[in-house]
Amino acid sequence: MSAFKDQIETDNQTVFVNTDEFADMHCIDGEIMPCMIDNNEMIDRERRYNNKRDLYADGIYKKELLIYVRASDFGALPAIGRVMMFDKKQYLVADAIDEQGIYSITLTANRSGVGSR
Repeated sequence: MSAFKDQIETDNQTVFVNTDEFADMHCIDGEIMPCMIDNNEMIDRERRYNNKRDLYADGIYKKELLIYVRASDFGALPAIGRVMMFDKKQYLVADAIDEQGIYSITLTANRSGVGSR
């Protein structure tokens, strides 16, 4: 592994998902793990998609979360469309990306019953 990749791995473990700095402990699918919720990035993404009505029909989605978790804590990258429990609430995985060992996962809850319990 290159020195740069080694440094990214070290930063993933000690800086980015550090509960003393950025992360808080959350329950994801029954497992407690450090996680970051990024409301600012979610707002920016909503602005970019605002003109794309085919992606988000009016009135369907009521809650969206963008979370970051370490791949080593979470396990396999979740499939889009899969139901995920986050802090005892149901969400659907709308997007999931592996960003060098940190997963960026967008969760949505809709009015069809998922997330309303």
